[in-house]
Amino acid sequence: MTSGTGEAAATGSGGGAEDAAGRDEEAVSRFVERFAAEMTEAGMQRMASRVFAALLADDDGCMTSAEIGEQLRISPAAVSGAVGYLTQVSMVGREREPGSRRDRYRLHDEIWYETFADRDHVLTRWERTLRDGARSLGEDTPAGARIAETADFFAFLQEEMTGVMERWRASRSERSGAAR
Repeated sequence: MTSGTGEAAATGSGGGAEDAAGRDEEAVSRFVERFAAEMTEAGMQRMASRVFAALLADDDGCMTSAEIGEQLRISPAAVSGAVGYLTQVSMVGREREPGSRRDRYRLHDEIWYETFADRDHVLTRWERTLRDGARSLGEDTPAGARIAETADFFAFLQEEMTGVMERWRASRSERSGAAR
């Protein structure tokens, strides 16, 4: 479910199946739907919220239309409408798979930081949901680390609104250098 390649472990009818990274697929799915509901409540289109949350929870941050549809159990038309909206508002980019006619949809770098910088009234709820999601995904996985970083960013925004974009980039750069 979260590998971006459709290579997740098979889900059984008993639930609790794990994906290739060992995450509980039901917990990941609950996170995707919960975070999508938070974005919808904040004013984003429902299907676009679900697609965005699925991409956010994907280790690669990149999926095909078929992968999105399969994961969210939605029609190709619903995927098309959602990715159309997300590309229009520059939250997702479209790229062509090499040697294929299939498009892949990828999260833009720094998507949260530029898109939602002025939405501080929802950041507290989002931070809580993201921290729960990072625990569900596993903070040592790429998706879990990305989601934990997003939650850290929302907390930072609430503390420091003046000049936040410049300070965040400096903070992110420092953390990236220390991790090497």
